[in-house]
Amino acid sequence: MTEQDQPIKIHRGLKDVYFERSGTSSIDGKAGELRYRGYSIHDLAARSSFEETAFLLLHGELPDRVMLDRFEGELKKARTLPAAVLEIIERIKAAHPMDVLRTCISALSAFDPDCADKSREANIRKGMRLTAQAPMVVCAHHHIRKHQAPIPPDASLGHAANFLWMLKGERPTPESARLMDTDFVLHAEHGSNASSFTARVVIGTDADLHAAVTAAVAALSGPAHGGAAEDVMKMAIEIGEPEKAAAYVAQKRRNKEPVTGFGHRVYRTEDPRARHMRAGVERLSKEMGQPKWFAILQAVVAAMGPYARHGVNVNVDFYSGAIYYLHAIPQDLFVPIFAMGRVPGWTAQCVEQYANNILIRPLTLYDGPEARTYVPIERR
Repeated sequence: MTEQDQPIKIHRGLKDVYFERSGTSSIDGKAGELRYRGYSIHDLAARSSFEETAFLLLHGELPDRVMLDRFEGELKKARTLPAAVLEIIERIKAAHPMDVLRTCISALSAFDPDCADKSREANIRKGMRLTAQAPMVVCAHHHIRKHQAPIPPDASLGHAANFLWMLKGERPTPESARLMDTDFVLHAEHGSNASSFTARVVIGTDADLHAAVTAAVAALSGPAHGGAAEDVMKMAIEIGEPEKAAAYVAQKRRNKEPVTGFGHRVYRTEDPRARHMRAGVERLSKEMGQPKWFAILQAVVAAMGPYARHGVNVNVDFYSGAIYYLHAIPQDLFVPIFAMGRVPGWTAQCVEQYANNILIRPLTLYDGPEARTYVPIERR
């Protein structure tokens, strides 16, 4: 049997296919481990900040104090949107926030001083600016669609605290800011997920970074990738009380329907990011005087316990949606918040792709009609 006669195996969804090497993050799905550039997600979530984690992803190493101070200063300096982008937001304010974010990231390329420069250094600068600008877009749209003026950034606040300030117009408590910061850390990078792969495919064509991040946002907007956090709170609201969770889960299982926030394409055990969100939701729910939501989520986890041995475990989005909800953040902003945290990871993967670039061009196995003779239209 020749090589051409060998049966072709289709890997639908490219499952278990390695298409490239990467030094950004490593995932052990069986052990439930996640590392950014070698550092455990548990250490980063407990001890790092989003700014420090973003620097690590963009530059490959943790910064010293001087380097981190400079990086934080650059992020704060980049907290600005051109008047033309604000005008775009005004014109499309009725659109979904993810559509607005996608459109504005594309538009921002026209105003970036490094737009045509595809060097590593320029791409890192562009990624840093997009990291600062994405929250600006989300918050500006949030207010403009309510016929309100956007809230200017506060240079005295860090990335997460400033986002909450621009969104809500009130300074968050240190605990609330820290929890949002942790949420950004946990979402910053996650291997070759759908949006990161999309970004690499775009870079593979030698397109620019803004084009790749625009495409990544588009991929993330799909409910199969980024929508779980929003759907979990819809589920919690539908359940209503902790005592009703078991019956809700039982009905879902009888109908052979998935329970939102459980299962992951990679992890066969609990998502390692979930524990940090779980503890944070518990604290925040008490701080906000709304312990019911955490109790409902935990009741769902308990009802899903028998399915854990089959690899159906809780994932990070199960808890992150509750954090946003407790902050009274509209549900259609849940996925844009995910995107805001992921910008450094997308950038890091794009920089990697540029370094040893190749057009990503997989094959499809044709299963259409056999060769046919064309018949002129007058004889059909």
